[in-house]
Amino acid sequence: MAISGIQIYKMLPQTNCKDCGFPTCLAFAMKLAAKQVELSSCPHVSDESKTKLAESASPPIRLVSIKSNGHETKAGNEVVLFRHEKTFYNKGGLFIQILDTTTVDEIQKTTADADAYNVNYVGIDLFLDGFAVVNESGDSEAFTNAVKAVRAKSSKPIILVSDNSDAVSAAIKNLDGEAPLINGATPDNWETMADLAKEHGAALVASAPTLDELADLTEKIKGKGVEDIILEPTSETLAGSLALATQIRRLSLKNFRALGYPMIAYPSRANSAGEEIVAATQAITKYIGFTVLSEFVPANIYPLLVLRENIYTDPQKPIQVTPGIYEINDPTPDAPLMVTTNFSITYFSVANEIEGAGLPAWLLVTDAEGMSVLTAWAAGKFDGERIAKAVKEFNAADKISNKTIILPGHVAVLSGDLEEELPGWTIKVGPREAVDIPTFMKEAL
Repeated sequence: MAISGIQIYKMLPQTNCKDCGFPTCLAFAMKLAAKQVELSSCPHVSDESKTKLAESASPPIRLVSIKSNGHETKAGNEVVLFRHEKTFYNKGGLFIQILDTTTVDEIQKTTADADAYNVNYVGIDLFLDGFAVVNESGDSEAFTNAVKAVRAKSSKPIILVSDNSDAVSAAIKNLDGEAPLINGATPDNWETMADLAKEHGAALVASAPTLDELADLTEKIKGKGVEDIILEPTSETLAGSLALATQIRRLSLKNFRALGYPMIAYPSRANSAGEEIVAATQAITKYIGFTVLSEFVPANIYPLLVLRENIYTDPQKPIQVTPGIYEINDPTPDAPLMVTTNFSITYFSVANEIEGAGLPAWLLVTDAEGMSVLTAWAAGKFDGERIAKAVKEFNAADKISNKTIILPGHVAVLSGDLEEELPGWTIKVGPREAVDIPTFMKEAL
């Protein structure tokens, strides 16, 4: 049962030292009760109080990791229902399904292609997190061979999907030193599956038709000594899946510990490719930690990875690129110097247009605290003084011989201020939209 902020306050030092970042111990206690801070933020709490507050201090959703040699994907440690309340922390994993009824050559080709997939999105590398090997054949040897084929082409984490404990026991021996995920434990086989998970240090998926049965199953598995549990709420419809996932999230945030675990979903079991994408989208946006897709199709993978990145970024902290001067298409000293802010989408919009046109240029990225051009200008974070400071800080005069700087068209009003700040430089105003930059560079420069 959760304890109140006042009860927590009574167990704190009550010195109001502010070392936790809050003005009073009471303020810290209220935040701790709301699961918005960690107990470790208080350096002076006694060991006795730490023990008493252990449950209250721990996140309502357990952090569970799936590990392999050099790779890890994790889900859990979430503390809110909606990301605007705080943020979502661990974006979980996107996995590709591998059926053990497929030939070894096909398995290895799919695995190699999916393993190599990597796309840069606004400075962030997007990639798949692992593979879910499915014991569709029901045969232990075929299952083991499929796991070996995947591991021969990728070192990323593996989910072992089988309700046959013998098949899991045979296959998991090929993953020594790793922490895979076993899927799955049901009310019928949970004891043998829990024993396997404990023996091999694996996380275990618990699957049951109702929330009551699912909660009962996790308590039994935990009683066997397995702490890392993943929930698989099962429903025949998208609406049912959404309702179950939301109920589990709500209950876990209310400290119902039997359901305080990350979830897994299998859009791969959808009836059509279109339905699978819809189900995967719902899973990513509504609380699923590990999502399994039926096949490796880059055109489908990319938007899902971008969606996940957007959902699991702090909404109060824009994605930023490092301020500096960037070279595009091997510019010479007489190439133009463009200016923009360090909001990642703004930077990549400008950089991609210049690069795609094959035009050499220098791009000065100023520190605008991650805001776009107009937003930063309105907030006083992008002005003549800041641009001039960046020009000097990054030694633009040593790189550009023509001393010409091009402002974004939306902030043409800054040209006068910048001329005062940078005597000897020629200030020009470029287009308002990034898409018009290539034409501007060809015709006006």
